[in-house]
This record gives sequence, structure tokens and C-alpha cells, in this order.
Amino acid sequence: MKEGVVANYVSPAQGRSFDTPLCVDLDGTLVKTDTLIESGITLLRKRLLLLFAYPIWLLRGKARLKHEIASRVQFDAASLPYHEELLAFLESEKARGRRLVLATASARPIAESVAEHLKLFDAVLTSDEHRNLKGSEKARALAAEFGAANFSYAGNGRADLDVWKVSRSAITVGTPKSVAARIPPDVPVERQFVRRGSWLKSIIKAMRPYQWVKNLLVFVPIITAGAFFEIQAWRKALLMFIAFSLTASGAYLMNGVIDVTADRQHPRKRKRPFASGDLSLTTGLLLTPLLLGAGLAFGLAAGGALYILVYAAMTFLYSLTLKHYPLIDLFALSSLYSVRLFAGGEVSSHEVSFWLLGFSSFLFLSLAGVKRVAELRSTKKASRGYEAGDRDLLQIIGVGSSLVSANLLALYVQSDTVAKHYANPRILWATVPLLLLWQCRLWLSTTREYMLDDPIVYAAKDWVSWLIGLALALVLAAGMVRF
Repeated sequence: MKEGVVANYVSPAQGRSFDTPLCVDLDGTLVKTDTLIESGITLLRKRLLLLFAYPIWLLRGKARLKHEIASRVQFDAASLPYHEELLAFLESEKARGRRLVLATASARPIAESVAEHLKLFDAVLTSDEHRNLKGSEKARALAAEFGAANFSYAGNGRADLDVWKVSRSAITVGTPKSVAARIPPDVPVERQFVRRGSWLKSIIKAMRPYQWVKNLLVFVPIITAGAFFEIQAWRKALLMFIAFSLTASGAYLMNGVIDVTADRQHPRKRKRPFASGDLSLTTGLLLTPLLLGAGLAFGLAAGGALYILVYAAMTFLYSLTLKHYPLIDLFALSSLYSVRLFAGGEVSSHEVSFWLLGFSSFLFLSLAGVKRVAELRSTKKASRGYEAGDRDLLQIIGVGSSLVSANLLALYVQSDTVAKHYANPRILWATVPLLLLWQCRLWLSTTREYMLDDPIVYAAKDWVSWLIGLALALVLAAGMVRF
């Protein structure tokens, strides 16, 4: 989502004075994010128990909360998503000799880090331990510093209306129309920068609906049991599919908020809505519980609410800590696949057999290995506790798991369990080479660096995987027929 200049001067009579200082807000204006939320999350990732200190600090005032967090966080101003068009405008104003002032409610360490990085501002006005420089407080401070109507101000939201009331001119950045309409008529709008793009599209993108394909695993127990015509089983499995999809999207939103700083260092993930600033962190924090609640409601309707709770807990535990521990992260990822499988079996009344459990466990471990090896190959550097040299070991583990899963599948198709459900079980032997071919295809794509990050998502777009899937469906259908 890009920003563009929509309007310049309102009228020649209200022309801009270049000797008027230009004061610029930080959060939502100069940068497309909230530095308090980002620094607060960064601190919690390092010291989670400080979460209990946040309310205590907040009771002593928001300025105190900002001060306490900023004093404990090393802020990286270079990684922030800046409003590039506004930044270019400020650089041109600086070149004209205009005085630029960063006036922000953020804590001083954060503001000074930004000012040092940009090297544009002549002065920095910030909140301190006792004063939150926002709204009317910022208006008083700027009027005292420069005099009422003797400065211009660039802001973005409702809190900036108090400042615009005492400024000579206004610069709006992504300001809602309802707020812009309340700018006093005697305060000319010197410049407008608007956001283009759909807020709804950004939300959908952050929810990652393409990842829902993984939740098709809830239907596997019905298929392996040959219960193709049990409508009630399919209905409940469908409810679980929706439940897992909503829960997963809620988890992806939270994960996007938690990993916003790390994502900006990644060649592809930096384009995600939260990392790029296209979607506010506040939106993610508000939507996450709504999606999780909706997922739990569908889980209750299907009779598998416990699995949704377990899945959500495992997902958040993985996002917060487990993904940073080598090898443990592989088993955690494979377990998340297994939860879907067990849930589908539970609600459809077709429990997962030990054969299916053994086969799927090694299959999922292999898929987790694909995901991690693909990430190491794409970044070409250490990632999540792994070193670049660990790729070979992870590939051995993954390929070995693929072969073991094929072996277990071969034993399964000749078992009495299969003979009970299929009229022609011998033809199911064809599933062994087909699934092994599919896994080898994934690993070949990984070694050639075609794999982006997630093997299931990759397979959903891969025409060879679709052909193999069609062949598997035909084999299963033929297995139901006695020749």
C-alpha cells in the first residue's frame, strides 16, 4: 500500500512560509507504526514476566509507561517503515532551509534514535517521565516554544486536532476524512498525504487464508476409514475446518505483531502488512481475540473445542519461544499438523489408528524439515537458532523421515485395518510410490530453492502435486470397488 500526494496548497493566499518551523509527529505520521506497541512487544519477547509490571507503570501515567519501556529496549530506527513520500517532502523542505522539529509523544530514547538515523531534524521534543506530549499537552508545548500560529504541524489523527488549532498550517498524513473535516477553517492545509489501498485487503492478507489448506487434514480420518458417504461426519469435519482456519488466522495476526521487527529483516516477510506498516499493530491486537473466539465457537459446534484450545496454546507457545530452539521447533511444527488430524478423527467418530499416527508423524516431521531448510536456503544465514551449516543435517532428518513414512504406509495398506474398509485393498499399494514421489518432489524443489517457506502452501500451487493428488483420489476410489 503506497501513499501519494493528493493536494498541495489550499490557495495562493494561504501560501506556505518557509521560515515557519515545521513540527512533525512520529507515530502514524513519520512512521507507519506505533513505536510504543513495538517497543513494548520487543521488551516482552526478552522478559515476558515484565507483562505484570505494565499495569503498574500505566497506573503512574502513560508517560511513565513509555519511559520504563524505552529505558529497557534498544530501538532500531533503521528498520522502521517510514512514510517515504512524507520523508521526501521533509528532505526537500530541509534543503530549502526550513527548520524541522520532531515533536512526538514517544519516549526520548526512541525519538532521538529516529532523529539520529534520519539526520533531518534541528530539534526534538518528546514525552518524558512525567509528561505525555500528546494532544493538548503537545499543543501547549509547541505554542510555548514557537508561539501560537508560528509553526506548521504534520500529524495524522484525532489527537492532533488540538495542535492544528494553534498552528499556522496543517500537513495531514493518512488522516481520516472525519478528522480532516474538523481542522479549523482558518488553518490552511499545506499538504496532504493519503493512503491508497484497501484496509480490508490488508486484513485478509494478514490472516493468510492460503494457509487454510493445511486444515484439510481434518478430513483425512474420514477418507482413510472409507466413510465417503457419512454426511454427519463430513458436516462436523467441515465445522472443524472452519474452526481451525479462524483460529489459525488469529494466531497469524498475533504472530505478525510479535514478529514485526524480525519480519522487516526478511527479504519477503518485510512486505507483510504489519511489517510494512500497511496494517496497524492495534488492529492486529483487536482482531486476534475475535478470530480466536469465533474459532472456539465453531469448535464447540463440532464437538472439538478442546482441540482448538490445545492448537491455539501450542501455536502461541511456538510463536513466543519454541521456534527459537533447534530441533524442538521441528517437532512442535509436526505436532500442530497432528492436532488437526486427531481433531478430525474425534469429531467424525473415526479415530486415528496407530498406523495412521505413525505414518503421519514422520510425514509431518519431513514437512517441518522442508519448511526450515527452505527458510535457511532463502536467507543464506543463521535463522531461529540454526546456523547456515545445519541445512545438511536438517535435510538428512527430513528425507529420512519421508522414507520412514513411506515404509509405514506400505505396512499399513496390507494391514487388517485397510482390509475392513476397502473392497480392493491391494490397489492401495499405489499410494506408497505416489506419496513418496510427492515428498521427493518437495525436497527437490527445496534444494533448488523453489520452495518459499511452507510445503503445504507450495504444493497447493504446484501442478505436479495436483496431478499426484488426483492420482491418489483415483486410487482410493478404485480401492472401494471390488473387481
